[in-house]
Amino acid sequence: MYVVTVTVFVKPQFVQPFLEATLDNARNSRREPGNVRFDVLQAEAEQHRFLLYEAYHTREDFEHHHETEHYLRWKQAVTDYMAQPRQGVKHVSILFGEDESK
Repeated sequence: MYVVTVTVFVKPQFVQPFLEATLDNARNSRREPGNVRFDVLQAEAEQHRFLLYEAYHTREDFEHHHETEHYLRWKQAVTDYMAQPRQGVKHVSILFGEDESK
């Protein structure tokens, strides 16, 4: 699995439109054949802080995601909503999903 986490700090006045655009992107991303999951999380203590958790079968699947209409639409829509540049970290999974050794 190829996993990407993205932390986004949103200007407080743009939380709702950011969330709407992000949910549109997430729902459409989940339909991509290479996508395993796309979760949208909001920090409990900082409601303007979000974490996007994305898992793909391969790095190529993730790269394809950046070419999709819904991702490009999201990227254009949310740029001005961000309080600072988003922070993405790419991961290669060691143990993913259910632990079958139980």
